Amino acid sequence: MATLEIIPEEPTVSTDKYEVAHAKSEVFYPEYERKTDLKHQTHYCPGCGHGVVHKLIAEALEDLGVQDRTILVSPVGCSVFAYYYFNVGNVQVAHGRAPAAATGLKRACPDKMVLAYQGDGDLAAIGTAEIVHAANRGEKISVFFVNNAIYGMTGGQMAPTTLVGQRSTTSPWGRRPVNEGFPLHMAELLSTLEAPVYIERVALSDNKNIMKARKAVRKALELQRAGAGFTFVEILSPCPTIWGKDPVEARKWIGEKMIPNFPLNVFRDRQVEIPNNNVPPHKSVAELIGGEEKAAGNGAAPARHHHFRELGIKVAGFGGQGVLLLGQLLAEMGMREGLDVSWLPSYGPEMRSGSAHCHVCLSKDRIGSPLLSRPQILIAMNEISLRKFAHEVEPGGFIIYGREQLPEDLSVSQAQVICIPASEIADRLGSAKVANVVMMGALLEETECLSPATALKVLEAKVKNPALLELDRKALDAGRLYIDHTVAVGAVTQADGFAQ
Repeated sequence: MATLEIIPEEPTVSTDKYEVAHAKSEVFYPEYERKTDLKHQTHYCPGCGHGVVHKLIAEALEDLGVQDRTILVSPVGCSVFAYYYFNVGNVQVAHGRAPAAATGLKRACPDKMVLAYQGDGDLAAIGTAEIVHAANRGEKISVFFVNNAIYGMTGGQMAPTTLVGQRSTTSPWGRRPVNEGFPLHMAELLSTLEAPVYIERVALSDNKNIMKARKAVRKALELQRAGAGFTFVEILSPCPTIWGKDPVEARKWIGEKMIPNFPLNVFRDRQVEIPNNNVPPHKSVAELIGGEEKAAGNGAAPARHHHFRELGIKVAGFGGQGVLLLGQLLAEMGMREGLDVSWLPSYGPEMRSGSAHCHVCLSKDRIGSPLLSRPQILIAMNEISLRKFAHEVEPGGFIIYGREQLPEDLSVSQAQVICIPASEIADRLGSAKVANVVMMGALLEETECLSPATALKVLEAKVKNPALLELDRKALDAGRLYIDHTVAVGAVTQADGFAQ
């Protein structure tokens, strides 16, 4: 006869008597919005080292009290979605470019904590030059290099750190030094440079080594907070899915295979003084570019009223027509008049007769992007450029076309079109080279976006040949006079079109 075993209930324990010792760091978002149905978890595979490294970085940032002034630069790779997890400033960059972006961020915002987070394919392959030169300059950034010796996200190709004999989808017989070369040792390589202050390699092979990794991550960040230079932590990390191992085996493989090939060590830990004995004297922008007279007391150029908040100008034509130079002249004029400016060129490999255009932004506010998809003004030096870009002009905008009239089969309805035979005018003045300045004069007269007096100052600063400078002066006046004499009285004016 069977007996029924009665298992006593476990006593109820009040949680009021206990303190929670482990919880998700405040540096992580409360929920991860990458997927609406999985807001409680990351996208990483079971046993992946990225989650552990994320935790070590987040805890260090929280402990150091720098979350609110941290910028994380995340790469292309398995950690591409780091910005969904870290509740800090986030910048996503192209493959391998994290050190370059981090350099710009740190130099622009020296009070911020700037972190570059990269994998072995990202840092040691396409990004080799970026990391070497950032380290050599001693940029005051912290780089966390997650080395799992394989390309994880893209299917298991051989990485720069893949071990000799290790198989991958692109090395099915195992890595062979005679064919693929030896694995790169990035910590050792960077430690040969003069500028880095701290370089260490750690591993996520067991709890003891994870604790050492935790200290290394914290030290790198502490040094940056203290104003030290370049810090670099290489972290040997498991990739169970691509390695074809379960998480426990993957951890053992780090200890048995990776650590003998990539010895754990502190390769650099010293204060470095980078010579700074050739500092150019500080000058204002106006002084550097030879700008207008300074306003009394503050060294700034006298304010000028601009009837726009932001103005986008696209200049297009053939290479050799002065398209890019015209954009540069407009940008410098904007600087001299106290505006924020940007100039972005685009041209083919041809030195002459190839297509060329540039984007010029003039703004009273900070410029978000130098790229213009809907310019308010198009300066088209030739018919090809007119046909290519006319449809992009914002409704109510302007097109200044460098011919006497529009092509018969082309209709432009959304923008005011001004035609001016700039090349013919320039030829009559004595040189086709100044056609771009004729177009600039027409732009200034028609739109009043910038001052002709400023244009003259820029030309005087840029053009050193007296004969050519005189031609430029005549070309500027000719463009303005052509607009005065030929544009109908009822044409839409710049003030009507762009006042905000």
